Amino acid sequence: MLELSLLAAFLVGLLGGGHCAGMCGGIVGAVSMTLPGDRPRMPFLFSYNSGRIGSYALAGVIAGALGSSSLFLQHVLPMEQILYTLANLMLILLGLYLAGIWRVLAGLELLGGRLWRRIQPLSASLLPVRNVRQSFVLGMLWGWLPCGLVYSVLVAALASADPLRGGLLMAAFGLGTLPALLAMGMAAVQLKQVLQNLWFRRTSGLLIAGFGLLGLLRLL
Repeated sequence: MLELSLLAAFLVGLLGGGHCAGMCGGIVGAVSMTLPGDRPRMPFLFSYNSGRIGSYALAGVIAGALGSSSLFLQHVLPMEQILYTLANLMLILLGLYLAGIWRVLAGLELLGGRLWRRIQPLSASLLPVRNVRQSFVLGMLWGWLPCGLVYSVLVAALASADPLRGGLLMAAFGLGTLPALLAMGMAAVQLKQVLQNLWFRRTSGLLIAGFGLLGLLRLL
């Protein structure tokens, strides 16, 4: 069960690469352009993305802990089944959002913007990037950027009702997003074009929605 969930979370991150390129590509580009001198980009990009994935994992641990604390309501409502259903419904909505069929999660990103407005001034003080440690901290802060993709997998972490599983789910998702964001940092124009291609995004979105539908069928 956990292995399948980790695989699904990784694929959500991987297939959602087009969304990552659109939302975070500019941020990664800003990190790349402010690097000192002619130093190699890859250590800085790996450091930045390690911080970002670390923030995802921390959010997953917190969500899993919150999910486990709600299980005391089990005698009133089947909370585990409710959270599992919600997680798969979020995957379906996420798939439709990425496919450009229904932008319902755009509102969720607007709500998350309130949190980002509190964190953003801290990130501004870290630019320009001077060293790998600074890049890591910057990645940790930007890991809290409002994103429907992140929030959807975070609901699955909540449904896991376990801090360790929640953290692993979010880490697997973060690793899935890594190829797209590394490519953005290395100015891989061809990959960016593929990731943002309309048919790629539609196919990826429908596959992710399919994960949600399969999850609901398993519940039934």
